[in-house]
Formats: sequence, structure tokens, C-alpha cells
Amino acid sequence: MIIASLEIAKEDFEAQTGWVLKPEGACKGDRCVPLPALDPAAKTVDIRLLSAALGMPIVENAGLGLYAVGPESGGPLLAGAECPDITLPDLDGNEVSISSFRGRKVVIVSWASW
Repeated sequence: MIIASLEIAKEDFEAQTGWVLKPEGACKGDRCVPLPALDPAAKTVDIRLLSAALGMPIVENAGLGLYAVGPESGGPLLAGAECPDITLPDLDGNEVSISSFRGRKVVIVSWASW
């Protein structure tokens, strides 16, 4: 997300990131991160506090007065990802759907000349 201030309205943060700020901390899906320094009554939050707790890097563009924040790292693995059901030809020209590999790990290798 791109912001112009390190203070952001709670509603804006939630809408742009999917994290819900509750008195017990920040929650997204079935994950919750305790935020003891978060004031539940405050209308704005300090992005530096949230970025440190949620693993969301902050990059500043001082020339434009803007900050790029996130996404959360979630550690070395993705918290979740879903590939759309696409169908591609295999090396022999046979059509193969990604859904036929459901439940197994899949690596998709792509290349572009540009």
C-alpha cells in the first residue's frame, strides 16, 4: 500500500491490507498477532508499530513524501495462495489442468522474451 503519512486511519489500514485491528491485536483469517501497544480507542495507528509486528517492510520515497508498506512476510512461506484453474499444454501437447494436481505441490516455470 502507498501512504503519505506514517499515521493512518484504522479503517484505511484494514481496507487496504485485510488485517482487522481488534483490542487483542491484528487478525487476518485465522491468524492473530498481539499488539500490546495498540490503543483500541485511537482512530489512527502508527504504521511503524504495525509493520514491525506484522513483518511489513516500509520503504520511504523522501522526494515524493510517500511510503510503500507491506505486504506482510509471514516468514519464509506464503500464508496462503490459490492458483486459478488454468489449462496448459504439456511437452507432448496434451492439455493439462492445474486442478488435476490438487493436493500435490506444483512448480510452474514460465518465460517471457521481453
